[in-house]
Amino acid sequence: MGRLEGKTAFVSGAARGLGAEMARILHAEGANVMVTDILQEEGEALVHAHENMRFVTHDVLDEEQWKAAYAATKEAFGGLDILVNNAGIAHDATVMEETSLEQWRKVVGIDLDAVFLGCKHAIPLMKEKGGSIVNISSIYGIVGSAGQAPYHAAKGGVRLLTKAMAVEMATLEYGIRVNSVHPGFVVTELVREGLKRAVDSGFMPGENEAIDMLTMQTPLGRLGAPRDIANAVLFLASDESSWVTGTELVVDGGYTAQ
Repeated sequence: MGRLEGKTAFVSGAARGLGAEMARILHAEGANVMVTDILQEEGEALVHAHENMRFVTHDVLDEEQWKAAYAATKEAFGGLDILVNNAGIAHDATVMEETSLEQWRKVVGIDLDAVFLGCKHAIPLMKEKGGSIVNISSIYGIVGSAGQAPYHAAKGGVRLLTKAMAVEMATLEYGIRVNSVHPGFVVTELVREGLKRAVDSGFMPGENEAIDMLTMQTPLGRLGAPRDIANAVLFLASDESSWVTGTELVVDGGYTAQ
């Protein structure tokens, strides 16, 4: 029997990259999985290959779409046990004085406001029998860097929103655990796009040189793979972490330990 047998998981931003790998590993461990994303074609292709996996097109900034996506989850699978708030975007690297309010609001909206909405509307579905919420933050929610102020602010907000929620859910005796995962540099399309923008903005050398530099700066000697992050999510989603709430699980090959 899988570690998540009989449970239902909801993963936002799961049509590709880290989210798709999370959806696959949760499903492989026995969970029904609702995949949501704005990328309809890729999302539908993912779920087509897996039984007990469904897809809903979903703009995470639209509160009504959150309600509709959860309603579809309840209709398809009967409830909700696991929420993974994974949807997010990177920021086009810019110095503070050149960052527009529109850029700030877009990044903070998708990377933080959407996490609030996902958590808020998951609670009514979870509080009767408990559940696990896993919010995907970043090592950039713990440490700073140049050119990424909106992203750092949003991911840092996710970190403390998670802790506040964990205490609140425990105080209310809802049985809902809330934790955050903080990936380091993982080889995904999103990270490569972010490195390219940083190179174009002059914050990093060429893309290949940037990857080599980050690899050298990682004590374990390699960049992460999507499965590294998905395994961390699986642990926090499962009953194996039943006494873990309000924690930040850093998965970065030792990058931030230095």
